[in-house]
Amino acid sequence: MPKKAQEEEEKVLFGRPKNNVTIGLVGLPNVGKSSTFNLLGKLQVPAENYPFCTIDPAVTSVVVPDERFDFLAEKFKPAKEIQAVLAVTDIAGLVKGAAEGKGLGNEFLSNIAQVDAIFHVVRKFPGKKVEHVEGDIDPCRDLAIIRAELQKKDLARLEVALETDQKKVRGRKPTKEQEMQWAALQKSIDLLKDGKDVRFGEFQAKEIYFLNTFNLLSAKPVVYLVNMGMKAYKEGKSAGKKITAWVEENTPGEPIIHYSAKYESGWLKLDDDKKKKLTAKGVGSAIPKIIWAGYKALKLMHFFTVGKDEVRAWSVRQRSKAPQAAGVIHGDFEKHFISADVMAYEDFKEHGSEPAVKSAGKLMTKGKDYVVNDGDILHIKHNAGGAGKKK
Repeated sequence: MPKKAQEEEEKVLFGRPKNNVTIGLVGLPNVGKSSTFNLLGKLQVPAENYPFCTIDPAVTSVVVPDERFDFLAEKFKPAKEIQAVLAVTDIAGLVKGAAEGKGLGNEFLSNIAQVDAIFHVVRKFPGKKVEHVEGDIDPCRDLAIIRAELQKKDLARLEVALETDQKKVRGRKPTKEQEMQWAALQKSIDLLKDGKDVRFGEFQAKEIYFLNTFNLLSAKPVVYLVNMGMKAYKEGKSAGKKITAWVEENTPGEPIIHYSAKYESGWLKLDDDKKKKLTAKGVGSAIPKIIWAGYKALKLMHFFTVGKDEVRAWSVRQRSKAPQAAGVIHGDFEKHFISADVMAYEDFKEHGSEPAVKSAGKLMTKGKDYVVNDGDILHIKHNAGGAGKKK
């Protein structure tokens, strides 16, 4: 394969190609999803001990903590500071049989289809006061239930799509495009029947583009959140070998984060000195780690714009080019993009100012083909409104 074609293959990802993306909290009822959502956004959605207390999805924007932003804000002391955010949706608990409509399953699965990645919350904390919908605590069983429901929903959709499309051309020779689409559908169906998620299949770029039109549940990246008891978390225990082995066998490489929603609730009430001491002991808050894992699962990164008026972190999809980054600031900046002055964050931190970075030969002017790197400091030049401007 020519190098250019190979690079194009590598750039195509499952999911919707946009910057305004969200991650959804998914799991069985009473595993701590809504409590986790409350912690992430400091919002109060219903979190009572009732299987379907969260019927309408709630959405919050969570600040993405970043020491680079803190440094830039301290350096410029701007009138306004705007950090990057992660959009999180709380989705009601699924149950076994959801793909067939049990427990309002079809509605909840539709809500999952609207997000771009999944926080899969699984319960490891004990306690008889909070009833488990399956009767006992078994994290690996619970992981398998949710995964199976998502796969069954995808399988049903794809089988209908393939059958319907093939009926339309019965008696006629399919086009090359139709043959490609049928092959992609059949490959996905075979994966799902074999108990594998679509995102782990081997597909060509054009097949992924086509499959993305289905917004498949099993194509969404997953971050596993293991909600354990406060005592276990304070003792420094991990998610456990069984959960780790399950993830490695079924969705290899996807992150696992252990935390305690109960511990995090208490953490919010502590003063800064106490938090520093606990962090030094290795029992700090896991929330920043959760936020960053979600951010990366969505293939997001951010660039900065800086000045006395404002220091801001802008979220953009990885591999975005300079005009796309400009479009995040304002749609007209992408349409009328001229160039971008670029400083790497590390170069700015080392040299201390834009003139010093320029003197060191590290200030670059880049055109429309420049691929933005995480942490770039950009000054966008455009002629929106008829004249060249800088942001």
